Amino acid sequence: MRKKISLLVVAFVACSLLSYGWGFFGHKVVHQLSIYGLPKQMQGFFYQNQDYLVQKSVRPDERRNNDPEEAPRHFIDVDVYGVDAVYTMPQSWKAAAEKYPVDTLKKYGIVPWHVMVMKERLTNAFRQQNADSILFYAADLGHYIADAHVPLHTTLNYDGQLTNQHGLHSLWESKVPEMHAEMYKLQNKRAVYLKDTETAIWEVVRASHKLFPGVLELEREATKSFTPETKYVTVERNGRKRQYYSDDFAKKYAELLGPTVAQRMQSSAEVVSNFWYTCWVDGGKPDLDKLMASKLSKDQKKALKQEKKSWKKNTLFQEKRVLALQKKANS
Repeated sequence: MRKKISLLVVAFVACSLLSYGWGFFGHKVVHQLSIYGLPKQMQGFFYQNQDYLVQKSVRPDERRNNDPEEAPRHFIDVDVYGVDAVYTMPQSWKAAAEKYPVDTLKKYGIVPWHVMVMKERLTNAFRQQNADSILFYAADLGHYIADAHVPLHTTLNYDGQLTNQHGLHSLWESKVPEMHAEMYKLQNKRAVYLKDTETAIWEVVRASHKLFPGVLELEREATKSFTPETKYVTVERNGRKRQYYSDDFAKKYAELLGPTVAQRMQSSAEVVSNFWYTCWVDGGKPDLDKLMASKLSKDQKKALKQEKKSWKKNTLFQEKRVLALQKKANS
């Protein structure tokens, strides 16, 4: 008999399926880590608004339910354009739109080009020294960059549906990191200026797509150790039964993946920090301290110092300093 799972787990699975990229948990962790990588001139402002940036990191996913233009901004099915298209496609939107119909580009995803749109908006927000706009676009930009780090966001076979591996999307980017993040090494490097942001985001897409075959193959390898009864759990919602990967299977899959998911999360945080920093530099390096509601209090300075120390030691999870887990526990 197939395993039955509690209503709590059913709700958790449902939320994961609705979270699209990295899961809500993953996006929040990435944004928190990104703040630690920023230079001192930016860090106070971003840290004072850490709760906002972490919580709003998932806003683009929430918009997908109401905005028909939103979905293509999160992915690019690059394999639709040919086997080597990830290396040969035009990096600029203008050149891509001259080579392919715009409707086709939008149908199969525009994430690298939309990252550039958001980069310009954040740069302008810094230039105008508009605190609300800076925070709004920083949160959204970080989300799209993180999504580009997910291998399944670079292929038409985004959920394993074309290879009879349904549910692979949520397994890789949500269930695996949510189960194992405490064991990940997530020490992203300090932010550096990007001379060519267009190439930088395409390098992210290329690295993600290169990992995609392994995402499929390792699921098949893990399957060899399971029966259909142990590989899946069955959930009934609204009178319909659906199958999801079991916890035991997720653990085996994570074991075979090794550090891959952790490395993509760490890279996400590094690239987000790099883009935020680059936008600030290109926006004229405004004095962000003047945009703060107030100076950091002694308690805030102490908290930042402690969090950065935990970040450097890779003990944020063990010391319960991960905001995504705190909010989850409170809810």
